Amino acid sequence: MTTLKDKLPPVSQLGPFIALAIACTIFGLTTDNFFSGANFALILQQVMVVGVIAIGQTLIILTAGIDLSCGMVMALGSIVMTKIAEDFGIPAPLAILLGIAVTAGFGLVNGLLVTRIKLPPFIVTLGTFNIAFAITQLYSGAQTVTSVPDAMLWLGNTFRIGDTPIAYGTVLMVLLYLGVWFWLRDTPSGRHVYAVGNNPEATRLVGIPTDRVLLGVYVLAGAFYGVASLLAVARTGVGDPNAGQTENLDAITAVVLGGTSLFGGRGVILGTLAGAIVVGVLRNGLTLMGVSSVYQVLITGILVIIAVTVDQLSRKGAR
Repeated sequence: MTTLKDKLPPVSQLGPFIALAIACTIFGLTTDNFFSGANFALILQQVMVVGVIAIGQTLIILTAGIDLSCGMVMALGSIVMTKIAEDFGIPAPLAILLGIAVTAGFGLVNGLLVTRIKLPPFIVTLGTFNIAFAITQLYSGAQTVTSVPDAMLWLGNTFRIGDTPIAYGTVLMVLLYLGVWFWLRDTPSGRHVYAVGNNPEATRLVGIPTDRVLLGVYVLAGAFYGVASLLAVARTGVGDPNAGQTENLDAITAVVLGGTSLFGGRGVILGTLAGAIVVGVLRNGLTLMGVSSVYQVLITGILVIIAVTVDQLSRKGAR
């Protein structure tokens, strides 16, 4: 007989949402404007780039990998799509597709190195981080691209619900999370991602092409970095060659706080969204309280260590 307890999700999946609720309550009680609709909309707009990068990062971490190149690949994508539109007058939709193709191409390179040569994802993506950084600086001449077509800025525009301005980019971010959540939960290919991360050898023995799954995950992650490139351009209004240098750590932080195991095979994509928002709430709330940004980084680092510790202890307890 199925009980209510059986229907409820595990506590580990609820953790990110509980942490988000606690953080919102604390800052709501200690600051004046935290609970305003405009402030929440601002938080979502601030996290939308890292939030979309974190979708790709979650998929890779679910396979027991990690991607250190994601932020710089995103920056390269933003430079490619803005600069070719500026230099060659290519229509914005085509320029956007070319930028996403470049980021997906980096995902393909990462995936091939991991699956064909069997290099560790940490080393592979550390290398492509530096390669993407160098290409970005060389191609842009280390100059910001300012002549950006209006079509690339549309996702940074807002519409109003009551008095609250909502950016179209935040809507896109939420829709992407819902789509990936459905894919991972309700499709065979999505379940294969979990299986590869949980036990790749057993997965291979039952006939699932593990290398193909891994390669697809890296390419898909690269495509998400391309979408994040567009969101970054829409939010800032420029193609910035110096962007993306810390987004890899921010994305990993969101994934870890969201409850996805760094050891692979366990996690919920919506938890990553909650993790990204937790980071945004912490930074926003501490800023409203007048706390120095140094302490914001300190607190975020402590939370990451706590989250990884809890994951490690829960894995030991499950053995």
